[in-house]
Amino acid sequence: MTVTSEKNVPTLGVPSAPPLPQDLEALLRRLRLPHIRRHAPEVIATARAQRWEPVEVLRALFDEEAAGRDRAALATRRTAAGFPTGKTFDAWDEAASSIPVPTQQALRTLEWVTRKENLVVCGPSGTGKTFLLEALGQQAVEQGMRVSWFTLEDLGALLRRHRADDTVTKAIARVLRADLIIVDDIGLLPVATDAAEGLYRLVDAAEGLYRLVDAAYEKRAVAISSNLHPAGFDELMPKTIATATVDRLLHHAHVCQTSGESVRLSQAISGQGVKPLT
Repeated sequence: MTVTSEKNVPTLGVPSAPPLPQDLEALLRRLRLPHIRRHAPEVIATARAQRWEPVEVLRALFDEEAAGRDRAALATRRTAAGFPTGKTFDAWDEAASSIPVPTQQALRTLEWVTRKENLVVCGPSGTGKTFLLEALGQQAVEQGMRVSWFTLEDLGALLRRHRADDTVTKAIARVLRADLIIVDDIGLLPVATDAAEGLYRLVDAAEGLYRLVDAAYEKRAVAISSNLHPAGFDELMPKTIATATVDRLLHHAHVCQTSGESVRLSQAISGQGVKPLT
């Protein structure tokens, strides 16, 4: 009896499969069907051995093409997002987070992203803010959404790069092609050795954040992590920019505050941060 998969497609399993004829190989290349081209020899050999119906052969070939394209699109979205580490909810311990579990579960539905609402995660360093945002971003990518990841310094650099030729608006518009824009570690902007340079970078970063939040307002979801509550952003940036940014950011926002000691520091003290030397 022929074994079938969940999609009622017979399984493959013939060890040796002759290569495709050159003309068929060339035709599949011309039609840009790389996954059919890759799997066709095995599918054809299996079909002969298991006496598949013609429709089963077609279904198996196009299932392979569709699955291959889905994998490629996922990889492309993940690369384009620019995630810092690759952390996902597979390694997330919801019980260890100070954010209430029901809130975590509601965030993981990503309904707030589809409603173009914002997310603010604020609290002390090491309490899982970046981990949570990256895991949410990874989940969004897996669900077919586009994500962009920035630090506050990245936004300042983006502004400086495009200010010279007056293309800042176009650059922000390209960022807004993403469904979810994440800005990580607001409040941890690196301090330059030169005080004046540090001030310019801080002002650029603040303006970059404002330009992004203003352009995304009620059009895209923005998620940020910060050591400070947004009410304290005027400690980081000019008060007028801070007020305008926070006004737009918090209007449609979920605010989650983390607490507790640094997980990284606790792991370092307990020796869990490294593998034992042998």
